[in-house]
Amino acid sequence: MKYQFLDVGFTYRSLKEEMDAAVRGVLDSGIYIGGEPVAAFETAFADYCGANHCVGVGNGLDALVLALRAYGIGAGDEVIVPANTFIATWIAVAQVGATPVPVDADPATMNIDLAAIPAAITDRTKAIMPVHLYGAPVPHETLQDLARQHGLVLIEDAAQAHGAQVGKARTGTLGHVAGFSFYPGKNLGAFGDGGAVVTDNAELADRIRMLGNYGSREKYNHESVGYNSRLDPLQAAMLSVKLPMMDAWNAQRRRIASIYSAALDGAPGLTLPSVAEGTEPVWHLYVLRHPRRDALKEALAARGVATGMHYPIANHRSGAFADSFASASFPVTEEICQTCLSLPIGPHLSEDDARAVADLVNTAAHDIATVETL
Repeated sequence: MKYQFLDVGFTYRSLKEEMDAAVRGVLDSGIYIGGEPVAAFETAFADYCGANHCVGVGNGLDALVLALRAYGIGAGDEVIVPANTFIATWIAVAQVGATPVPVDADPATMNIDLAAIPAAITDRTKAIMPVHLYGAPVPHETLQDLARQHGLVLIEDAAQAHGAQVGKARTGTLGHVAGFSFYPGKNLGAFGDGGAVVTDNAELADRIRMLGNYGSREKYNHESVGYNSRLDPLQAAMLSVKLPMMDAWNAQRRRIASIYSAALDGAPGLTLPSVAEGTEPVWHLYVLRHPRRDALKEALAARGVATGMHYPIANHRSGAFADSFASASFPVTEEICQTCLSLPIGPHLSEDDARAVADLVNTAAHDIATVETL
């Protein structure tokens, strides 16, 4: 038996007739930029998040760039980011000319260490950009307090956390503005690139829409040097079909994560993921750690279990940022990068699949431990 790490085709097969009809509707309309499918999805996704406004954009990176640009953040400014995150978070800051200021990870949650953020704030800091990494939301009370105290913008990178909650509040409503990605592998994934910016601020939403449309609100009247970043109506139509399934699919992810955590508790060498109190993750990824990660990965592959690594190279060690952070050290992040391993998770897996995968992980972990003691 083989267990896929990810099956992006599952959602299409589950809703094939509805999606085919949605695509035909767009094709028959003759409107292939903007139009009713985009407006309908923007309204539905804003409602789902509990926000007032949603602006569809080209991808998750653009969502963050446009949010930063809309607040006028640029050269000479600093933005606090997690050291442990996908590089798009850092790239967004760099693309507007600002400087990413990394804060190391909390060793338990692997999200940004909230206690370490105040020491990173300077008179050049303009924003804090927490990432709800792996689908686990960052508690927002401390961040909101810091933003108020220092006059900072709070920008959520919610690319992996569609539907995650802190208390009763969903991601997208925990800061001033949030960026989402609809990359195919996300919990709410399109069939290509796509993204959205979510906010309660009407003026901000209007400015982001203008910036994403060549800096124009009115055709041929370009107010700003903008971008071409708009959510495609074909993608919007298919996302609208998927959106009503989000809670059910996220619930299946939670069941799988619960099975893994119960079955793997105490397995030799494993450090299991932990989430912050009062939060409800959506388990975009189930990331555990093992000191002999590569050996565990190979052992699982031999047993038919496909795994991933998110993310094996720390951003401050990547070619894009290595020169700027040559003397930097973020020990928790570096340890995570060297030991992280992502198990299969998603609605394509059954609970029986999850139990079988957990059994195989247990066996592999015990085998590695046995070899080490010989």
